[in-house]
Amino acid sequence: EQIIGVGCEHLLQNKELIRYLEESKFDAILTDPVLPCGVILAEHLSLPSVYFLRGIPCGLDFEATRCPNPPSYVPRAFTDNADHMTFLQRVKNLLFDTQNLFLCDFIYDPFSKLASEFLQREVTVQDLLHKGSVWLLRLEFVLDYPRPLMPNIIPIGGMHCAHKKLPQVGCCPCCLTTSFFAAGFFCFFSLLFPKLESG
Repeated sequence: EQIIGVGCEHLLQNKELIRYLEESKFDAILTDPVLPCGVILAEHLSLPSVYFLRGIPCGLDFEATRCPNPPSYVPRAFTDNADHMTFLQRVKNLLFDTQNLFLCDFIYDPFSKLASEFLQREVTVQDLLHKGSVWLLRLEFVLDYPRPLMPNIIPIGGMHCAHKKLPQVGCCPCCLTTSFFAAGFFCFFSLLFPKLESG
């Protein structure tokens, strides 16, 4: 957690890279919100964010999208419960849910502090995640339990996808001179949507 937090902090403190991103006028940021650096940058740059993920620990994705997630019906990870539960299994599910709240605070509190400092206003990771425009969720209902989805959540598991060859995506020149973390993060996630010239 500390290594990731330090990497995110160095990324946000790289003034040359931040200036380049501000001047480039990108259309959107594609990021994995488990590491909320891209989410923080999307807020700073006032860009719509597209999240590409399997899930966020402790159910933060449910809270951020305001998706129904009752512990009496939706099995929690690592409980070995099925979607049909006895009363005791539902109690176990609820207990797992309670400990996830503390886990979430422990994991994401440093990022909330970092975001508040960088954006110069009080903000939580959940507040930032809530602003996600599109959630590309790597779910496969053949393997995962059915769950409610909000309109901006698109399941893109294996059965939902056609195999296509993707176009090559270039890397910005500033990434080549910045830290390895920044180069990998931005070249892969954030720079997929450059502003198209109107002409």
